[in-house]
Amino acid sequence: MSQINSLKKEFTKLRGNSLRLLSPISAEDSAAQSMPDCSPAKWHVAHTTWFFETFILETYEPHFQAFHKDFRFLFNSYYNGISNQFAREKRGLLTRPSLEEIVDYHLNVNKRILVLLQNESLPIAPLIQLGINHEEQHQELLLMDIKHLLSHNPLAPSYDETTVEAKAHKSSTWQDYPKGVFEIGTADNKFHFDNEGPPHLAHLNSYSLHSDLITKSQYREFIEDGGYSEPSLWLADGWSFIKDNQINAPLYWTNVQNEWLEFTLQGLSSLKGNEPICHISYYEADAYASWRSARLPTENEWEIAARTGPTSLNNLYDSRWQWTQSSYSPYPGFSVTKDVIGEYNGKFMSNQMVLRGGAAISPLGHTRPTYRNFFYPHQRWMYSGIRLAKDLK
Repeated sequence: MSQINSLKKEFTKLRGNSLRLLSPISAEDSAAQSMPDCSPAKWHVAHTTWFFETFILETYEPHFQAFHKDFRFLFNSYYNGISNQFAREKRGLLTRPSLEEIVDYHLNVNKRILVLLQNESLPIAPLIQLGINHEEQHQELLLMDIKHLLSHNPLAPSYDETTVEAKAHKSSTWQDYPKGVFEIGTADNKFHFDNEGPPHLAHLNSYSLHSDLITKSQYREFIEDGGYSEPSLWLADGWSFIKDNQINAPLYWTNVQNEWLEFTLQGLSSLKGNEPICHISYYEADAYASWRSARLPTENEWEIAARTGPTSLNNLYDSRWQWTQSSYSPYPGFSVTKDVIGEYNGKFMSNQMVLRGGAAISPLGHTRPTYRNFFYPHQRWMYSGIRLAKDLK
């Protein structure tokens, strides 16, 4: 199969998957927004469509005409070089355009992209690949945001009974890794985001990573031991965060008559203690690690372990994003490209922390050892968990 035919197949499958994610929810669900960090489901579908229309069709389609002149503004996320944006915290007010119109927009742009792909002389393959990976990110965000939305409904409705949110594997061992100088990042010809490079050398002291992710039962022990009441375990900002927001458990946990329940994409259910902990902030992950007399890994430690001994580490990519103690900053030699696409990652390299791995809701094949996810340390609605690390003497 030629590269273009393979890309057509990948593109078509991707775009169909986005519409399938909408199938369990109502038009009312798709328009609602539960907090400023979240976006309505229909906005995600419109924005990923906007990406293909703006960065590919507008440049390469003969006699280009926008599907709707106002969509350039409504569905631009943060690309200041393109246009102004509708306020993120007000996206839930976009009752118009309707979900039906958004689906029409999605299908219209699909057809036009596939027509362009018939012309193999156009240099659009890298942009298509970027758009595919961008949309996979939004497919995960859509599920995160729908879960957060439905969790606020007193009926505790289910999104989908079949969606898998956790994969658990337990061997309870530590894996040791030697000190040395290692290459971090990538510059290979396979797709990767700009923040995954350029490759550079990093010195690591010898260390251990736990083979397993911390489970909900293990985290419950931290709660029962007074972990949320002991300031010595917490970073100063973390202690202020949990006190100011009256946090005493992971997001979506609730205690009813001394039984912990958890809201999931299947609705409200009893806590499954053998599953990896989920929906915790960096502050909570760091406090738990301190309670265990351990620490969180650096992103460099995580990457080298994932590259050199992945079979020794369970649930690297298929369960939870794993907090690291590394701040999200550019690698040595990183530079932002001069075009508008340069706004994709570089502008966010401030005040955020890196997570590595992948989640049960991440699209299959989306992540890799060099993938750098990032969130603010207080955020909890993503599928975040804990893998412990410790220094070797």
